Amino acid sequence: MAEPIVAAEGLHKRFGETRALRGLDLAVPAGQVCGVLGPNGAGKTTLIRILATLSDPDAGRARIGGYDVVREADRVRTLIGLAGQYAAVDEKLTGRGNLRMFGRLCHLSRAGARRRADELLERFGLAEAADRQVRGYSGGMRRRLDLITSLILRPRVLFLDEPTTGLDPRSRNEIWASVRELVADGTTVLLTTQYLDEADRLADRIAVVDHGRVIAGGTPDELKGMIGDRLDVALEDAALTPAAAAVLGGLTGGEPAAEPAEGRLSVPLAGGSVRLADVVRELDRAGVAAADVSVRRPTLDEVFLRLTGRPAAGDEDAHDRDAHGEGIRDQGVRGGDVRDREAV
Repeated sequence: MAEPIVAAEGLHKRFGETRALRGLDLAVPAGQVCGVLGPNGAGKTTLIRILATLSDPDAGRARIGGYDVVREADRVRTLIGLAGQYAAVDEKLTGRGNLRMFGRLCHLSRAGARRRADELLERFGLAEAADRQVRGYSGGMRRRLDLITSLILRPRVLFLDEPTTGLDPRSRNEIWASVRELVADGTTVLLTTQYLDEADRLADRIAVVDHGRVIAGGTPDELKGMIGDRLDVALEDAALTPAAAAVLGGLTGGEPAAEPAEGRLSVPLAGGSVRLADVVRELDRAGVAAADVSVRRPTLDEVFLRLTGRPAAGDEDAHDRDAHGEGIRDQGVRGGDVRDREAV
């Protein structure tokens, strides 16, 4: 079996009394999107900083393309790109000017930087806005420009730290399309996101991080299969929610989650199945009329809650904010160049 293009083994990192990573292991095959999910303070941004050579682990090791991120950091930087949580582009320059500047910082020739800028602007739909100042770009256009500055040297591995935070649905879809295009060309993407639907739609595999460790991993469907299907019931009379919950609990052995105001209940079907006809009959016997009864796969939000005991929320790791101000901000690894312009 080929060595994973991204591999972490037993990573530990401490900031004062805070243990951000506690023996984290991760392996990512080449040419895939790996979603890294976790609650606030789980260690996601700390992991990305270490893999991107912006921080050293206290113990353990990590490799990108077979190169050690500490001992061979210069080699690693030629293989990776990074787009942080905040756009790192210069608002006073045009889109074309930004890309040419990053090309020169990445040691391309003047002509080479011009060619690469023109190619990226055309490929990612920014050619018409290329000669406008970035200050006039929409939020989605800025994020797309920030993303393509990470591609100046065609990185084999791209780290995206919450790339669509704060964007409208159309802009999010544009970023998603760009990520899919990159992966189709063979780029490996590590994606942290607070939007679980984003991970569900983009990620080939997902690693769930909590308390500094990977606690579960697999494809989105494999993770959903870990907790089984769910039975959903919508009632005609919301006042009968307690009676319906008793019926469903007796049929399934599970604890129904209820929205009494809306007359909706959901219960896990762990270890077996229940016939919908039986559900309707037992509800009818209890004098409860159901408007709808259905079985569905759980959402990633439900998987996340079951695994971590907490809902997915927040846009940064609490541990990382304590240590770094606001996580990965205005820092870019653009091929062979590392820019550290951390805002505090």
